[in-house]
Amino acid sequence: MTIESRYSSFIKDNMPTLVKNWVSEALISDHDPFKSEIIINGTKLIDFTLLYLEEKIDEAQIQDLAFKIAEERAQAIANIGEFVYNSNLGRSELFKHLSAFGENIGDVQPLIDKINYVFDQFIYYTVKRYSYIITQDIEEKKQFIDETHKERLTILGQMSASFVHEFRNPLTSIIGFVKLLRVDHPQLKYLDIIDHELHQLNFRIDQFLHVSKKEHDQVVEYFLINDLFKDITEFLYPSIVNSNVVLQEGLTQTIYIPGFRNELRQVLLNIFMNSIDALSENKGQKIIQYQVADIGDKVVIQIRNNGPKINEENILTIFEPFVTTKNHGTGIGLFVCKQIIEKHEGEIKCLSDDQWTTFYITLPKRP
Repeated sequence: MTIESRYSSFIKDNMPTLVKNWVSEALISDHDPFKSEIIINGTKLIDFTLLYLEEKIDEAQIQDLAFKIAEERAQAIANIGEFVYNSNLGRSELFKHLSAFGENIGDVQPLIDKINYVFDQFIYYTVKRYSYIITQDIEEKKQFIDETHKERLTILGQMSASFVHEFRNPLTSIIGFVKLLRVDHPQLKYLDIIDHELHQLNFRIDQFLHVSKKEHDQVVEYFLINDLFKDITEFLYPSIVNSNVVLQEGLTQTIYIPGFRNELRQVLLNIFMNSIDALSENKGQKIIQYQVADIGDKVVIQIRNNGPKINEENILTIFEPFVTTKNHGTGIGLFVCKQIIEKHEGEIKCLSDDQWTTFYITLPKRP
């Protein structure tokens, strides 16, 4: 009679005692909903081990038991480390009785290897399945939270868009009445300032609406980038003078680019306005430089200012929505800029060091 047969007979005869000893040392919570299943599972694992010694069971059956226990541990929100500890207690309980057979280590080693194989496979499949279940549960909860957050953002966006539309109506009326005042009273003080501030406010509203509006039919046109910069710098002239900013132009070529002129105007205008805001912290000379280069099939626009350095963490998120370094910023300006440039199949990036903060815009020369 082989050592495996004698050992199996001994374990079968003493099964209740072995399982009782095992469970008495195991870590089991009084609140475990599957507490009554633990003895059943432990007995089944020992049965499987004995069947494996007799080559009457395969790995798939061990895996099925492991998956069942993984489901129970996950539902019980149990510490998987305790399961591993308890499983190894059962392994130790089986090993305790090998010495009673008086065999040398060479004859017993194959038996030890088979017991270890069953327990190792059982623990491996249980932990793997448990990890999968927990990960899926976390992903489902995360997806639910994300969907709920998106729904709230959608509602907030609809409410905000409605509010902004309502806000634009009286703003348009005010801009119209300022024009009438200018006609009737051309010498009236502060009209230029009022008109300029109203148009800047209108631009901010355009930025906000661009985030939520649907695409509409637009026609790509070729236009002179030099004229676009001239238009923007004239519009911003009061702010530039008021902020004591020195504007340094670097347009040495006459360059036409394709695109939606009003949208690209919005991009450049936003970057200039951000640059002016950034320079408000400067105590020395305040400089904004801009230039355009025609490089092969690309046009590269560079706008930079000598304001404070933007740290690396903020650079990484600078084009994300609702991210801003300004006290009263909305965090949608640069996000809109990125959307528009990518819509033009271009690229926008920002680099910052102790001397300059630079925005690079690359656009194709063909639509």
